Order: sequence, then C-alpha cells, then structure tokens
Amino acid sequence: MYKLKLTTVGNSSGVVLPREVLTRLKVEKGDSLYLTEAPDGFRLTPYDPAFEAQMNAARRIMKKRRASLRELAK
Repeated sequence: MYKLKLTTVGNSSGVVLPREVLTRLKVEKGDSLYLTEAPDGFRLTPYDPAFEAQMNAARRIMKKRRASLRELAK
C-alpha cells in the first residue's frame, strides 16, 4: 500500500505517484490514467475502459465478417 498526498496544481488538486507505482503501471510523464469506480472503491488504470469495449466490439465484427474483410483486402 502506498500513501499519497494531495498537492495544489494551479486551481486544482493533484496526486503525486511514487516512481515504483508508475513503473508498475507502465506509464510515464504525459501518459493518461483512468480512474473508475469498482465495487470495493476506485481503480486507477492506464487502459481506457471505453476504448477496450470498442476494440472488443471490433474484434467480434472482424471475426464474424472475416471472409468479407479478406475479399476487401484483395
């Protein structure tokens, strides 16, 4: 567990993440993080849940229409 402190960033508040946390999240300065609600609190992740849902839908369509896409590629 890591203890985080809030700091002032302009007119907002920010959290400073320790280097170890950034390494485990595989993110660096300039990357985006997403805070989502979870049943037991909140979840901080570098993966956009909305984008992941769109990619899953695209994978289903590509699998279903595989022959059509292959013909279009020719």
